[in-house]
Amino acid sequence: MHIVLTGSLGNIGQPLTQTLVQKGYQVTVISSKAERQQDIEALGAKAAIGTIGDVDFLSATFKGADIVYVMETLDMAGSFFDPAVDFIAAINQIGRNYQQAIEASGVKQVIHLSSIGAHMSKGNGILAFHHNVENILQELPADVAIKFMRPVGFYTNMFAFIRSIAAHGNIVENYGGDNKFPWVSPIDIAAVIAEEVDTPFAGRKIRYIASDEFSPNEAAYFLGQAIGKPDLKWEVIADDQLLQKWLTAGMNAQLAKDFVEMQASMHSGVLYEDYYRHKPVLGQVKLTDFAQAFAAAYHQQ
Repeated sequence: MHIVLTGSLGNIGQPLTQTLVQKGYQVTVISSKAERQQDIEALGAKAAIGTIGDVDFLSATFKGADIVYVMETLDMAGSFFDPAVDFIAAINQIGRNYQQAIEASGVKQVIHLSSIGAHMSKGNGILAFHHNVENILQELPADVAIKFMRPVGFYTNMFAFIRSIAAHGNIVENYGGDNKFPWVSPIDIAAVIAEEVDTPFAGRKIRYIASDEFSPNEAAYFLGQAIGKPDLKWEVIADDQLLQKWLTAGMNAQLAKDFVEMQASMHSGVLYEDYYRHKPVLGQVKLTDFAQAFAAAYHQQ
């Protein structure tokens, strides 16, 4: 079986590639960076060097594949500090490129990395682009089976806390408290996607992915213990305060506003309503496991 993966060798792509190669699949990994070719081939996969902005390249690379795995992330759209970037429009276009390439190549089985919040047309902030791309892919002919993977917030997003902890001694966000939120490890996401590769395709399927559930205050406790700061606190500030903080730092205004809205939907719980209606079995990587990786990164900063 031939599987084409977008996303290069990122936090999900590398363990996913390793798992699929070990299972005996023929794997092609798309990367925009020629220097990644050697790393991809070292894992036993084939490298396809090109850009997801090139529909002809995507179509040619997808052609003959049994399954394609497509994903889009904010860093595919541009710099977070470029005021001219329209992130939503840029990622919508990536979705259109995937749609066109899938149809042109004749691929009939697709796995799409979406996100929690993709069920919401508004009120989800920057996650609106996942809602949009899901809808774009839904326009594919009915004989194209699609599995929409909806992971929750990535553990790796918490690496962004390191700067605040180092500078101010605490974590500062517009969400927090004792209510538990779901989080996920990219390793568990890769495991679920590999599992779905081996599961029959039919119609359109949605699957949520999570590793652990804990509150921001619990996160502060375990991260603090891991980095040697047992008194680490998670402070909650108002939406407008966080927005001003990010704008002052030079963040793209659209992105700053949408991140604040997304995190506000986390704080209110509205972001997780559909997740809890379709709650998955939790994965293997827990907060205490991630805390060790966080500590290693913290002490290297």
